[in-house]
Amino acid sequence: MGRMEKPVDIGGPGQPLLTVTGLVKHFPLKKDPLGRGGGMVRAVDGVDFEVLKGETLGVVGESGCGKSTTARLLMQLMEPTRGEVVFDGREVGGRDLPLKEFRRQVQMVFQDSYASLNPRLTIEDSIAFGPRVHGVPRRESVERARDLLARVGLAPQRFAERYPHELSGGQRQRVNIARALALQPRMVILDEAVSALDKSVEAQVINLLLDLKAEFGLTYVFISHDLNVVRYVSDRVMVMYLGQVAEIGPADALYEAPAHPYTRALLSSMPSMDPDHRTEEAALAGDPPNPIDPPSGCRFHPRCALAAPVCASVVPERIAIGSRHAASCLVHEAGSGHPMAIQPRRQAA
Repeated sequence: MGRMEKPVDIGGPGQPLLTVTGLVKHFPLKKDPLGRGGGMVRAVDGVDFEVLKGETLGVVGESGCGKSTTARLLMQLMEPTRGEVVFDGREVGGRDLPLKEFRRQVQMVFQDSYASLNPRLTIEDSIAFGPRVHGVPRRESVERARDLLARVGLAPQRFAERYPHELSGGQRQRVNIARALALQPRMVILDEAVSALDKSVEAQVINLLLDLKAEFGLTYVFISHDLNVVRYVSDRVMVMYLGQVAEIGPADALYEAPAHPYTRALLSSMPSMDPDHRTEEAALAGDPPNPIDPPSGCRFHPRCALAAPVCASVVPERIAIGSRHAASCLVHEAGSGHPMAIQPRRQAA
């Protein structure tokens, strides 16, 4: 790994590594022969956030909230309907930052460890393939692959010539992590990368990710449905609901004092080892609304315990709660019309 060139930090430590503005992805639906149906699946519907250099941003939410679609949009694996992705001050896909250069600096680890690997390539060839595509000589690519195998705990002399079907799920995911690091990226997107693993193996892979982050100065976007794991690995956490950001903030502040009713419901669903704090009632009732026809106003209002009539008609803005902590809820918006909202002060005549 010592021979690998370190990407240049253009904007300095104060500039966010990734800035996402107005990200939208709508999937059109076909009509049936009678002209019925159609419409749009609003998978991601106006997402704004930043990823700071050297941090781990955790992303949580129910299935279907848009987490994985957002990850694929960040990697430019699908074309966004609208929106802008800026990497270290340069627009992704533009003249300043072509996709090939962007993907050398940003890599992704997927949930399905087997489907992510080519079954016809050996483990060594799978890891060395990316560097070779980007112009690294074959011998150096192989050396890099073997060095990374050792760093993720797989002895090269035992695993380099094996094929994916000869490895366990945890071993394959380690190979995927090594492959993602083969180009020495600045950011790695982990989309449910440990969700399919047994708990003991999951703990090993998580600790490996933390060690590699410290060693190589990486930035992570960590997507998971496991709230305990997200709190353990994340510096900040972003909560998504029905294609939008409900809340974002420092992990400790968000877990200890959630500002959005949906975040509170999610956290109350976490199982407790204390018998005196067992969950006796469901934190949320019903399923998430259909993304084809989302509710008007606040999208969470049909399931929200704090919902008021105004929530059905007014779209909440993202309001700052504390340092780098914000939530999209009318309760925190002064003068929003919600009975629990702070009323704006009247100016003296």
